[in-house]
Amino acid sequence: MGQQADDDLAAALPPSLTVDLHLPDPVHEAPAPEDLVEIDAPPVAGAPTVSVPIVVVAAPATGGDPAAGPAEAASAPVPVPLPERAEPAAVERRAPRSERPAKPVTPVKPGKRPRPEGRWPEFVYAATLHLVNLGDSPAVRARKALDARIARPAESARFVPVLSRKGGVGTTTLTALVGMALAEVREDRVLAIDANPDRGTLADRITRQPRSTVRDIVLNAHELSDPERLEAHVTRDVSGLDVAGSAAETLLGEAFDDGAYHVVSDVVAPHYGVVLTDAGAGLTHAATRAALQRADAVLVVSGGGIDEARLASEALTWLEANQYGALVENAVVAINTSTQGTDLEMLPDIEKHFRSRVRAVVRIPYDPALSSGAIIRLDALRPFTRDSVRDLAAVLMDGFDDGQGAE
Repeated sequence: MGQQADDDLAAALPPSLTVDLHLPDPVHEAPAPEDLVEIDAPPVAGAPTVSVPIVVVAAPATGGDPAAGPAEAASAPVPVPLPERAEPAAVERRAPRSERPAKPVTPVKPGKRPRPEGRWPEFVYAATLHLVNLGDSPAVRARKALDARIARPAESARFVPVLSRKGGVGTTTLTALVGMALAEVREDRVLAIDANPDRGTLADRITRQPRSTVRDIVLNAHELSDPERLEAHVTRDVSGLDVAGSAAETLLGEAFDDGAYHVVSDVVAPHYGVVLTDAGAGLTHAATRAALQRADAVLVVSGGGIDEARLASEALTWLEANQYGALVENAVVAINTSTQGTDLEMLPDIEKHFRSRVRAVVRIPYDPALSSGAIIRLDALRPFTRDSVRDLAAVLMDGFDDGQGAE
């Protein structure tokens, strides 16, 4: 019944609704090169054995290994390259302080005090037509006194390893911060060497991409007596700090050992006033032992928690047990309160413990600008954090030359 109704409806449609389709004739193209492979199917009981032809299309030729099969070549993953870090375009990189042009100095008449610095002293000085000179403000005097301690001259290169017993407490961060604080003020040059037993990240934390590594200094040591040639193998931060970055040792197959460290130290010693070494948590590593043999002082980094402080104290004990007791007596401990295990209530007790073992203890506060892996900029820190870092640099330099400095 339904079929007859459909036929009647189709017959009643007007001709204008009829559509004629004219399809093109099929085009036969030559198939791709084929190989005929006969696979004998396993015999089944009660059935005849049949050979079934299987068509295998040959894979197109590639530039890969001719020994590799088509399936292997087609399935090989292609790694996506990491993006390059954009270098800040508006950052002005400083030359070492000794190479910067001297600022013009207004001559001072005999018997008169130099022009004061500070908002209120400068206002009074200008308002009284230079008749009343109150001298520098207390803040300016404190800054200049701190600068004088940081800029303490050195007759020869001072080597300072930065150590810890536990990774993740900020050894690399503190190495970069102290180096930047020193480089901003000192007349000579300051270098930071990445001697981490694993792939170090010191060069990744500064404002400029590294050009060479410590391995390049070792390989070219015979021709680096000229400071200009040595500059080609270090990376200079905006603060003026030079960095000798770590090499990808897993690719080179040869670790940065004690011999390599001594070669680098011999090359850089004539050209730098202070050489910091980021040794990470590798106290027993060969490069760390070499750094301790050359050390004039050590900076031990601790986290702000009890467990982290215990490990830092064990590092001091290890130094004492390995004939470095003099370094422990003159050591400085930096307590990084940005670590996850920081216990603010226990910090006074932690500081008291370390003060009983080393020369000085400096607390570095939390700062969002020091987040893990971020580029470090000294001028991006909060004022209190920046002051703490500068104080750490000054305390470190107090242990040189004239004996114990004021803390």
